[in-house]
Amino acid sequence: MQLSESKNAAQFIEQYIPEAMRETKTPGYSVAVMKDDEFVYEGGFGWRDRERFLPATADTLYGIGSCTKAFVATAVLLLAERGALKLEDPAERYIPLKLRAAGGTPDGASDSGAFDGSAESGPITIHHLLTHSSGLPSLSTSEILLQQGLGLETGVPLASAEDFYRWVNGAQDEISARPGERFFYSNESYRMLGHIIQTVSGMPFYRFVTENILQPLGMSRTTFVRSAYERDADKMRPYWAKPDGTIVPAEFPYPDIGLIPDFSFIVAAGGLISSVRDMMKFLSANMPGRAAPLLKPETLGRMQTKYIDRLAGYYGSNGYGYGWTITDNFLGHKMVAHGGSIEVSTAYAAFLPEKRMSVMLAANSSGMPHATIAEGILGALLGQDPYEAIPAFDIKKRMNLLAGTYETYRRTVSVRIFAKGGLLYLEQKNPFLDSVVPLIPEDDSLRNYRFYTLTEGVRLPIEFRAGSKGIDLYIERDRYHKVG
Repeated sequence: MQLSESKNAAQFIEQYIPEAMRETKTPGYSVAVMKDDEFVYEGGFGWRDRERFLPATADTLYGIGSCTKAFVATAVLLLAERGALKLEDPAERYIPLKLRAAGGTPDGASDSGAFDGSAESGPITIHHLLTHSSGLPSLSTSEILLQQGLGLETGVPLASAEDFYRWVNGAQDEISARPGERFFYSNESYRMLGHIIQTVSGMPFYRFVTENILQPLGMSRTTFVRSAYERDADKMRPYWAKPDGTIVPAEFPYPDIGLIPDFSFIVAAGGLISSVRDMMKFLSANMPGRAAPLLKPETLGRMQTKYIDRLAGYYGSNGYGYGWTITDNFLGHKMVAHGGSIEVSTAYAAFLPEKRMSVMLAANSSGMPHATIAEGILGALLGQDPYEAIPAFDIKKRMNLLAGTYETYRRTVSVRIFAKGGLLYLEQKNPFLDSVVPLIPEDDSLRNYRFYTLTEGVRLPIEFRAGSKGIDLYIERDRYHKVG
């Protein structure tokens, strides 16, 4: 990699991240970037603890959320390599899972599209759990845990393995597809994988991962144990970004599994705590050609193979492997990635195996556009201008161009266009109307500036036109001119 590419990546990081932090009110952020096992960039922005004026660093510990899933998948594959289990094994062989996979055919496909699971089609396997393809939609156990951890009462008992399986096994009627047929992101699946690891290894889930992954990789500060995190001098203070826009200090929401080892698999869906620097050791272990790999090359290849499709994104086809999302063509290269959130802490890992480039990001709040930042960094390392190569930047630029206040002839009526959550909205407030509606783009890239909204189920076309005198907005019979 040429020096200019590394310099461009650093320039992008230092220009864009402070801007995104200001926009999202994120207190602290940490970044690590590697190419060919060498750091290209490492550092922190803002405060790991705002109240104590402590800065974020590359060594600050964060809750990495669902980035944990790649560790769970690695542990399962280690056990498979040792002959302790097979990925085709029914999950019920190892854990008290009583659900049976759905069978039959769609019931009334032309009407409701509901799935008739009255005929069984076989057991849910370890492979199905790894790929989120069991046919079981999310059962919200993470939402329950995080709300309880933040002091919000849910009324759902979820304090033990028995509680967990009562909740899961009661969801037979929720199964909506045959195994391997449809992707439903499932935190419950990875908790069950953690329990399988615990059952097969004969030790608490967190100890197996620590002894077989973290310690061999020298990830000495990475932990599942809350009390160990709390003793560390360089740790984040979690912050809760509330819906009203306020950012308030919060507690780490996961329980201390050192006190409940038999239920330690509750953290398998997203309870790992690490720093961006420590995480680079794990990402390096996922690169091909490592001298002393955790997994055999063929096993690592299986882990990074797409088994089930997800919705196409900016770069076309993408899907899920074992603990990783796989994008087939990111700027001409395969990208392996995963994000994670425990609401009061978020993270994102991404790497290009064939180019040996990796990025790890973490924040002590929610709201940062991690995927866009990681893609921008990787784009810069590939020698491209991030703002030109990454579609999200162009879409945001177009949204900002369209956002503003618009008025009709001689300022008789005004409306406001604003961006929120990746969509544009039309706000109309006058003596006769008070409404906010989303604008649905005809083109996902917003290139033709044509949108629509729905009025009692009927499409209402909305069009923006840019000319030499500015931008005009057409809504049915009305023409508006952008004035601010």
